[in-house]
Amino acid sequence: MSPDLIHYAIPGFVLLLLAEVIFSAIEKKDFYETKDAASSIAMGLGNVFLGLFTKAIIFGVYTFVYQYRLFTLGFVWWAWVLCFFADDLSYYWFHRVSHTVRFFWASHVIHHSSRKYNLATALRQNWTGNFTGTFLFWVWMPLLGFHPAMVMTMQAISLLYQFWIHTEAIHKLPLFIEWFFNTPSHHRVHHASDIKYLDRNHAGVLIIWDRMFGTFTPETERPIYGLTKNIYTYNPLRIATHEWIDIWKDLRHSRSFKDAWHYLFDAPGWSHDGTRKTTKQLRREQPLS
Repeated sequence: MSPDLIHYAIPGFVLLLLAEVIFSAIEKKDFYETKDAASSIAMGLGNVFLGLFTKAIIFGVYTFVYQYRLFTLGFVWWAWVLCFFADDLSYYWFHRVSHTVRFFWASHVIHHSSRKYNLATALRQNWTGNFTGTFLFWVWMPLLGFHPAMVMTMQAISLLYQFWIHTEAIHKLPLFIEWFFNTPSHHRVHHASDIKYLDRNHAGVLIIWDRMFGTFTPETERPIYGLTKNIYTYNPLRIATHEWIDIWKDLRHSRSFKDAWHYLFDAPGWSHDGTRKTTKQLRREQPLS
């Protein structure tokens, strides 16, 4: 089962994280801040703990859907290849929607809340995503004929791949790799709060989806990490829930059902009076350089 892949990888995560800490100290880089890293690790542990329960439910949903599959693809090599591309495409759209629909952003924002970019940040995972149905972005795969174990294994492999790209220790890789694969350079852009970088580079493993669907932006200067409005807390519970609390406040003070709908399902930053800005609005207001 796919959860085991993540559990087995934890010692490797720890070793690589320690290596990056040592490298940062030797090179006198500001990659790490102790409280921030501790918060990220706590978020990761919470995600793993909750996953012990939610992964079983997700597997059950996928298994139910698999009963009504259109094809039976089996575990042959070519089915695994197709599964890789299907999973990566699903991840791209899940990730893109998580930046453009506030309901999903409320979970995903956790991963962007650190103002540092390091391997500990990769562990800063949400606690609520599986409860809000994010796994449904993959439900078409068992319906098509991919076995649920294949789907969840590929999801785990994608997550494992994305761990190492959360680093500033690697600048650029050879052009071929940078063109086809998600790399530290591409993903640094994704974690930036700079307006020109916002909501770009949603790739999991392959950057080709961003190139195909018009969401790719190359790294031209070191990003400023974090949110456009940072939360300034190291409390894991606050990190995990702050956007849900803000959504609840907005819903309580909504003037109409229409406003409530927009606060829940429009882009993050939408406000009825324009006091807050979405990414599109921020880009329109940014003066041309």
